[in-house]
Amino acid sequence: MNEGQAKRDQSHGKLVTRLVLLAIGMFGFGFAMWPLYNVFCDLTGLGGRGVKVIENATVPEKSDRQVKIRFDATVNSGLPWIFQAKEKSMVVSLGEMSEALYLAMNPNDQAMAGQAIYNVTPPEASLYFVKTECFCFTEQVLQGNESREMPVYYFIQPDLPENIKEITLSYTFYRDENFDPLALTAGSASSSD
Repeated sequence: MNEGQAKRDQSHGKLVTRLVLLAIGMFGFGFAMWPLYNVFCDLTGLGGRGVKVIENATVPEKSDRQVKIRFDATVNSGLPWIFQAKEKSMVVSLGEMSEALYLAMNPNDQAMAGQAIYNVTPPEASLYFVKTECFCFTEQVLQGNESREMPVYYFIQPDLPENIKEITLSYTFYRDENFDPLALTAGSASSSD
């Protein structure tokens, strides 16, 4: 083997080693993405992570200050439902327990399941937005051609920063790809026996 061939082989060996290390690093980064995403959402309030969910919450004393709450509803393209807020916005007093209603409709002939995720903007407001009950806490199953009102019970803490005058509560429904409508039918048939 000549000297030029030896240098090329050594160069190729270094390149292969670097590519293998890069692939391992990318693989490790892929595993780290989920925990990093969770930390990012916890810090920023994105993805509804900062929203407080308290089942037996005691509502603080009502304030004279009011804020406007906007309600947004979307459906991921994989779920052919119709989903909308019954009211597009409302004005609420801080510390006052409030209810927002959403309407979900399954225009198909077969049952489908969906899970809603939420987001509060501005992100800083998510730290003061307290949900006591929400359809987003559990998977929702709609039979074929079924429609259902879905409530959200919430209040805004009175210490909401003064610069926040308007909050948007957004929901997006995603299809549960693991849902088996036949298992639902078989389960309801065996429970009625």
